[in-house]
Amino acid sequence: MRRLAFAILGLLLAVQGQAQSIVPAPPQVAAEAYILIDAATGFVIARGNPDQPLPPASLTKLMTSYVLANEIAEGRLTREERTVVSENAWSQNPVFNGSSLMWIEPGKDVTIGELERGIVIASGNDATVAVAEHIAGSEDAFAELMNQHAERLGLSNSHFTNSHGLPDPNHYTTARDLARLSAAIISNFPEHYSRYQELDYTYNDIRQYNRNKLLREDPSVDGLKTGYTSEAGYGLVASALRGDMRLISVVLGTSSPTARKNETRSLLNYGFRFYETAHLLDASEELDKPRIWKGRADYVSVGVLEEIVLTLPRGKRQQVERRVALVDDIVAPLAVGDSVGDLTLLLDGELIYQGPVVALEAIEPGGFFARLWDILLMWLSRLFGA
Repeated sequence: MRRLAFAILGLLLAVQGQAQSIVPAPPQVAAEAYILIDAATGFVIARGNPDQPLPPASLTKLMTSYVLANEIAEGRLTREERTVVSENAWSQNPVFNGSSLMWIEPGKDVTIGELERGIVIASGNDATVAVAEHIAGSEDAFAELMNQHAERLGLSNSHFTNSHGLPDPNHYTTARDLARLSAAIISNFPEHYSRYQELDYTYNDIRQYNRNKLLREDPSVDGLKTGYTSEAGYGLVASALRGDMRLISVVLGTSSPTARKNETRSLLNYGFRFYETAHLLDASEELDKPRIWKGRADYVSVGVLEEIVLTLPRGKRQQVERRVALVDDIVAPLAVGDSVGDLTLLLDGELIYQGPVVALEAIEPGGFFARLWDILLMWLSRLFGA
């Protein structure tokens, strides 16, 4: 009976281990395009038409606010700086009729910090124009700046003609590009990113609420932005942090505010349930300490200079196979970062990472007689296959 019990227990554990590694297909998403990525690695967990150019509506303001945050980071702008609202940026400009507004007034000055919140929280089209004119002198010049940043970020299927996202046939982006842009905002400008989780903003005695309803319903969600026009449909770019894993979700062209919220929640829950951000190797972690010839030391520490982080199916981290292949003869001099071999990581027999193994310490060449002695030892080593 005891043997039978242990056999049943072993079978249950084996089944449990197999079940732990099963990853079902991503959920069906009712959107024109969508993508779900791990913010730390860029790994795409789920996608549908991710590179289809579509009108972004107010999701354009992610790029507008990125440019603004970059200007502040570069020291060319401060949040305390003030600008005078132009007629063009006035909330009563007919171009803005029926759209989201911060309700700024011409001839009155407003701080950049107030405009920043007006863009991020209230989604004010008037605020974007005021910022565009203050930074670049005109909306057209600012749009060129937006496109330059898009090129630097690798947003290869995006083109911007304005700062707010009102319809224009030459104004478009993709789900993948919006995910990359959002990852850059989160990584490069954490202070700016914190604005995206604020639930409301009051300006000119008008209180407005953040339209990203997931901020109130899911404590792990802390950004980013909603968008809507009749041409674009309802879109939402959201990011959530659970434990040490951050995901970014983009849904474009859904049918309603409720649909964009529900489709986003479905994607995020799927990603967190079935995947994990696995920190597999620390920066400067030693993998081996092989013999080095003709140096002042006999052995050298080798490993990886940068942390290796991968997105894996949840529960598979311990099954990653590590293979280190070093060159036959490592010879001094050796500088930190010099390649001495390759690291390969496999999961279920499939390659998931390959990169160089490098020297973690510098080794100076030895003296004349030491080098001569090592030449003899290397010859003997090759001769006898030691």
